[in-house]
Amino acid sequence: MAQAKIQAKASTEGHNGGRFCRSISMAARSSHLTEVLDDLEVRVQTLRDAASALELEKESLMETIHGVHNSLEMRNISDGEREELTITADRLMGRTVTVNVSVETIRNPQQDSSLQQATKIIDEILKILMDNMENGKKQLMSLYAACTSDVSAAPIDQKFQSVIISCAIEDQKKIKRRLETLIRNIDSSEKSITLLEHQKQKSTFFMHKNM
Repeated sequence: MAQAKIQAKASTEGHNGGRFCRSISMAARSSHLTEVLDDLEVRVQTLRDAASALELEKESLMETIHGVHNSLEMRNISDGEREELTITADRLMGRTVTVNVSVETIRNPQQDSSLQQATKIIDEILKILMDNMENGKKQLMSLYAACTSDVSAAPIDQKFQSVIISCAIEDQKKIKRRLETLIRNIDSSEKSITLLEHQKQKSTFFMHKNM
């Protein structure tokens, strides 16, 4: 009788031990899956970073092609050469815009609303820019000053800064980059206009001198 009780107890402990072993096995599986997901998270972030880099490269290419197309050098060549180079630039722009890379930003409702407000403010200034480049540039500089911690000579647009702070981090970077591009394009246009005016004055001077 006693022997039977001992055997029953051993059998019970064996079963409990089996359940304990299965628990260890489940923990091991969970640990393995956690490692797999951690690895996937790194790969997903790498994918997003690579796509963002391609977005930047596309923007850079389009800006450079646009700059070549509207450069002063393009104006100072023969009509035939200008037409040929313009065709090439247009072809390159056409090929560039066919590359579609998009990294969607996850936003909450407040961040989405702030992005729309920031975009609207910039678009309104661009309308002003068409009529008054100098005033439009000053306002864009104030917006840019609101996006950076660097010391700037331009006053900070406090309203825009409060809107930007409420945007998602990725959107803040994109808005800052857009403003940088717009300001560079304006500087390039102003430089071209200044050089053209200088050439006109120089040509007029020589014409009067030779008369």
